[in-house]
Amino acid sequence: MSHTAHIPSHRKPRRSASKTALRAGVAGGVLSTIAVAGAAGPAQAEPVTQTIEMPTITAGLSTSVAASAQATQAVALDLETQAAEDAAAATAAKTAKKTKAEAVRKAEAKKKAEAAAEAKAEEAAARASRSAERTTLSASTGSSDSSSSSSSSSSSSSSATGSAASVVAFAQSQVGDAYVSGGTGPNSWDCSGLVQAAFRTVGVDLPRVSQSQSTAGTQVSLDNLQPGDILYWGGAGSAYHVGIYVGGGQFVGAQNSSTGVVQKSLDYDPPSGAVRVL
Repeated sequence: MSHTAHIPSHRKPRRSASKTALRAGVAGGVLSTIAVAGAAGPAQAEPVTQTIEMPTITAGLSTSVAASAQATQAVALDLETQAAEDAAAATAAKTAKKTKAEAVRKAEAKKKAEAAAEAKAEEAAARASRSAERTTLSASTGSSDSSSSSSSSSSSSSSATGSAASVVAFAQSQVGDAYVSGGTGPNSWDCSGLVQAAFRTVGVDLPRVSQSQSTAGTQVSLDNLQPGDILYWGGAGSAYHVGIYVGGGQFVGAQNSSTGVVQKSLDYDPPSGAVRVL
């Protein structure tokens, strides 16, 4: 090739001024449109980059239901426990009450048995003492003559009259009443309380106790008794028991808690002596 030959250029051919201006105008319009659109949108809007998962309602509801069921079960368990405790307490109280009642019943029965045994022992001892004193008294009065015995026997069997009759009638009307230590009527008596009340019906105010009543009148022989005479057991001034002679060889007295007020023969419980008040 000749050095003068034309070598094609590798440069792009220059665009014409008109094409360049056209392209510039199109690009400007596009940029303007983008600018206007950006100005019209929110100033700080950000594109969404992720999806947020919202909590479901059913999950919270099931948790609440489970908690409520658990609380209800706990309350039911507490009520059941309380009911069991109340039932146990009621049963224990009932058992304790029954046991106490049984203990009281046994104690009362034992007390009554002991009182009865004591009364029998006292009566036996009193009878033994009276028998001994009766023997002594009989020996001391054994020298009395037969005429005196005959007259005293008829006198003992005579009927009561006047104030003595009132005393006898009152004493006999109390037969069957209970014996109570310290009793002064109207339905329970001790020995001296009955004697005092009988004489009070005729206006005679006797001492309250048997020791004093055994010296309240004139001492009389047991072979010369009259209805209304006060019989005593033990020594005069130290008597431990008194009664009222009602005639016919019998007396009325508040003996003890086992017999109460009785009418008995003198042979049932021979007295030690007697005094006459009327």
